[in-house]
Amino acid sequence: MSNTPMAANPLTRAVLEIDEYVSGLGWDQPARLFALVDTARLRAQEPALAAQLGLEDASESAGLTPIEQDELPPGKPLDEFLGTIAWPDAVAGCALSVERLMLPPSAEAQVPKDLGEAKLTKWVAEHPERQEVRMTVAVLRDGGRESALRLREKDSPTEVLTGPELVPGLADALAATFEE
Repeated sequence: MSNTPMAANPLTRAVLEIDEYVSGLGWDQPARLFALVDTARLRAQEPALAAQLGLEDASESAGLTPIEQDELPPGKPLDEFLGTIAWPDAVAGCALSVERLMLPPSAEAQVPKDLGEAKLTKWVAEHPERQEVRMTVAVLRDGGRESALRLREKDSPTEVLTGPELVPGLADALAATFEE
């Protein structure tokens, strides 16, 4: 991806590549799941697939290649779906890109008590300080984690926040897909 900022860490590069890909599709997209595979291993073991992905001439050998998986089942809660995933050994990690509404910490004290999930979702959607955010979270089998957050109001590659602990709950759920 030509516009992906350079990052020293292969996992950060993969997260930013996924973020750039998904941002090119626009907002209001469904959640997207990606397998992360070792690029050098992919070239060696699956040369035809590597060629199809445009990786046969890549000079970089220590990287991760994101491979988008089938669309997530509509209507199934994300946590339930993630609980059904098992990855083959060739998959070094996985990533998920999902859009959500977010409130600033100052709004947390305003949340009415005893709201069910549907009413809470409606309350957040109507809150004047809500922000639309796209979260791309990746984990590796060995425990590595990285995230990228992009606000809809600051939709620019230079405004993407990255860090390993930005969305810890989602990272934990993704890491659980590698547990046996």
